Amino acid sequence: MAPTPRLDDGAPAPVRIPAIEQDDRILGPFTARQTAWLTAVFLLLWTGWLLTRAWVPGVVYLACAAPPAALGAVAGFTRRDGRHLDQWLLAAFRHARAPKRLAPAPDTPTSYPDWLGPELTRAAGPDPAPLILPADEVDETGVIRLGKDGAAALAVCGTVNFALRTGPEQAALVGAFARWLNAATGPVQILATARPVDLSGHVAGLRERARGLPHPALEDAALAHADFLDRLAEGRELLERRVVLAVREPGRTDAAADRAAGRAHEAARALAAADLAVRPLDARQTAAVLAAALNPDIRPGGGGRDHAPTAMIGGTV
Repeated sequence: MAPTPRLDDGAPAPVRIPAIEQDDRILGPFTARQTAWLTAVFLLLWTGWLLTRAWVPGVVYLACAAPPAALGAVAGFTRRDGRHLDQWLLAAFRHARAPKRLAPAPDTPTSYPDWLGPELTRAAGPDPAPLILPADEVDETGVIRLGKDGAAALAVCGTVNFALRTGPEQAALVGAFARWLNAATGPVQILATARPVDLSGHVAGLRERARGLPHPALEDAALAHADFLDRLAEGRELLERRVVLAVREPGRTDAAADRAAGRAHEAARALAAADLAVRPLDARQTAAVLAAALNPDIRPGGGGRDHAPTAMIGGTV
């Protein structure tokens, strides 16, 4: 057995692991999906040859069938972000046929009033359609009821500066995160977003509170910090990073909702070993996150203090 590679400080060195979520090969190097796709393309081309061989020479048919055969092979073997090309094409087809003007109301009128006139209705574009969201409701515990898709619970996560940790600390963080992933009993999604930050309210409050500070030096320092934030906002676009963890459980029952909420709290306990502060969201905070997902101009509630790191980065002061 080869010795385990290690770093200079004795910690195990990172090793690249190939993807393990691979489809089974059932016919040589081909998976079941690829075999079925190639078989369908072959049968389609063979049927076309049987129907046209009395009128079309074989060479002409081969020349005409080569582009569709190549397109079928590309569609069957090309993958991006874990999805095959035919799935992307089907999603694009559904998106092209889906209505683009949606309104969040179950009784949305599907046509404009008659008194608008044909000119105004043509200028307004296609008729609106009701917006059907995947979430039915958010219960009092903050669990999202997804109907046939089950129930989901959300939690806001902190982050860890991985590069500033030593080798043993990095190995410990990766091990704790891996243990949580291996213990997951259902679907998990980690969503990282970045939104513009408006510091004008914070700067105005800082200047207002600076007048009540007990010493002139403190007031000068507070005002100087407010000026610094003003210059910082003018010189660059400030972004707020937010990481949301979503766990889902199948089933329409209350037991599925309880399991989803329990898994969110279990994630908070398990990821604490990786120095990640995870806070499950209540009903109000979950509704705010969903509202921000539907409207980018809405900022989700909760500041950075809610998910600040719980441990100091390793090192001496």
